[in-house]
Amino acid sequence: MASTKILDQKKEIVNDIVKNIQDSESVILFQYQGLTVADLSDLRKKLRETDATVKVYKNTLLKRALDELNLSFDGFLEGPNAILFGKNLLEPIKVIADFAKEHEKLEIRVGIISGSVADLATINEYATIPSREGLLTMLAAGMMEHVRNLSIALNLYAEGKEEN
Repeated sequence: MASTKILDQKKEIVNDIVKNIQDSESVILFQYQGLTVADLSDLRKKLRETDATVKVYKNTLLKRALDELNLSFDGFLEGPNAILFGKNLLEPIKVIADFAKEHEKLEIRVGIISGSVADLATINEYATIPSREGLLTMLAAGMMEHVRNLSIALNLYAEGKEEN
């Protein structure tokens, strides 16, 4: 039987996982087997820029944490997995999706987006959404189009008044 010290350490790790999941807008479980240390370091660096972290936990401890949150990753907690915790919703998903396209060894399996379990298709949909800056640029361009059309119409109206 395990000692109380080891059990306390495991409980602390489970509590840490639960806290990280609750504090994150996006959580992605992925397999990293076959990636080099340099690739994994590069991924961690890119994710740090988006205020996200990657951790590796034992699958049994991760399962216990998910059970506490009434979430299920059934069928996905096998083999070597890593988990991404992102404070932002879209940016970490975009980074890991782009990284997965460049590195075939990285396999995105399942995630939690805003507290709900999301499958691979849902994660890929989120990855295609433009960034916040991109959306704001599109909004500004759309608004500028209406102002431009109004100014052209007013100019034509004013020129028509001058001729009469």
